[in-house]
Amino acid sequence: MRILLVEDDPGVREALELGLSLEGHEVRATESPKEALAHLPWAEAVVLDVLLPEGDGFSLLKEIRARSEVPVLMLTALGGVEWRVKGLKEGADDYLVKPYSLQELLARLEALLRRSRRKEEVLAYRDLRLYPRRMEAFRGERRLELSPKAFLLLKAFLEAPEEVISKEALMLKVWGEEVEPATLEVHLSLLRKALGEPNPIQTVRGYGYRLFLP
Repeated sequence: MRILLVEDDPGVREALELGLSLEGHEVRATESPKEALAHLPWAEAVVLDVLLPEGDGFSLLKEIRARSEVPVLMLTALGGVEWRVKGLKEGADDYLVKPYSLQELLARLEALLRRSRRKEEVLAYRDLRLYPRRMEAFRGERRLELSPKAFLLLKAFLEAPEEVISKEALMLKVWGEEVEPATLEVHLSLLRKALGEPNPIQTVRGYGYRLFLP
């Protein structure tokens, strides 16, 4: 399992990272919300502390939920019912109060991942597959390394394969508003580079773009 660990206490962070790694999981650990969001497309599950040095876990949880449905397990020393209710209402999938055992944390993460995969959606076209909930995309057996914007662009294309999508429609789907055409072109170029050859994204002059492979 690829686990993104967001924890402000260095000792706890290092101990959890080591323990999860020894159990065979890939771990990326940080205390920074900005770094956490950058790693989000990689993660299959997120372990998120409530108290962070650059804000709070609830604010970061809102950002995560705006971008992904990846399972989130929140950690906290705040054991009151109101805190657990707040975390669950904000979009957490589970809540674990400190102190806890590593085995319990792992068991809860594995249960969350099983539930997530049972109801997982997949968008597919030819040799392309995209999993919106865990923000993963593949071409054949190759996992694509995509930025959040490139991921959303590919998702837009896979929702309407072989259909022409206007620049304006793509902007609204990815940015929620119209942006500079050059911004769209840059991210399309990065997506094409990540996808490799043969290039599946065609420019339809005067209309927009489409995802097409013969």
